Amino acid sequence: MADKLTAELYTADGKPKGEVDLEPAIFGIEPNVPVMHQVVTAQLAAARAGTHSTKTRAEVRGGGRKPWRQKGLGRARHGSTRSPQWIGGGVAHGPKPRDYSQRTPKKMKRLALRSALSARAAEGMIKVVETFDTWEAPKTKQAVALLEAMSVTGKVLLLAEDHERNAIKSFRNLDHVIASNLGQANTYDVLWAETIIMSKGTLDLGQGAPRGTEEHAEAVVSRQSSVVSDAGDASDEEAAE
Repeated sequence: MADKLTAELYTADGKPKGEVDLEPAIFGIEPNVPVMHQVVTAQLAAARAGTHSTKTRAEVRGGGRKPWRQKGLGRARHGSTRSPQWIGGGVAHGPKPRDYSQRTPKKMKRLALRSALSARAAEGMIKVVETFDTWEAPKTKQAVALLEAMSVTGKVLLLAEDHERNAIKSFRNLDHVIASNLGQANTYDVLWAETIIMSKGTLDLGQGAPRGTEEHAEAVVSRQSSVVSDAGDASDEEAAE
């Protein structure tokens, strides 16, 4: 893949505003298809409830009496009407409640996510919005207008920062959109979506350090703490007024 990757940059109203560079270490690697397949399979398996259950012949009600005598009638020998071959009998080797989750190494999850993002970046399906801070309240109509202005159709994955919650709530009402923050991004959602929309703050936060490292965790914590402190200062000023 090319060393330098770019994505289209838009304003909060969906107007084009140039391009933004993408980190090659995250959006420019060679996609590892087997790893993506294994991670997605594990994710879908973990989503299974595993509550299915059938009754064995010992658990089915009735069948305690031998239906007929052992010999002399020319019939097959049966000891219970709850054997698997009988209607209303138990199930042989049927499903029982179980846990379908699989253990997936963190490095494999990170590689799969970077592979999926790189595949979408190579297809030009990643779009960046300058900021969602201007969204004063959750409005689905505003989310639909943004998608129309950006000429985005089909399935969409929206990744925004925690303090851009108004945008996340606005897009969550749309059945063809998955809206979440960066920490909840996963390989399945990236591959499911036909277009990925990220806020520039989310993009900068994700590209600051490789996802899953201590540097990345510190960047997330410091950024979130600054947002919380700014909100606290604003509330103190309002109280003083």
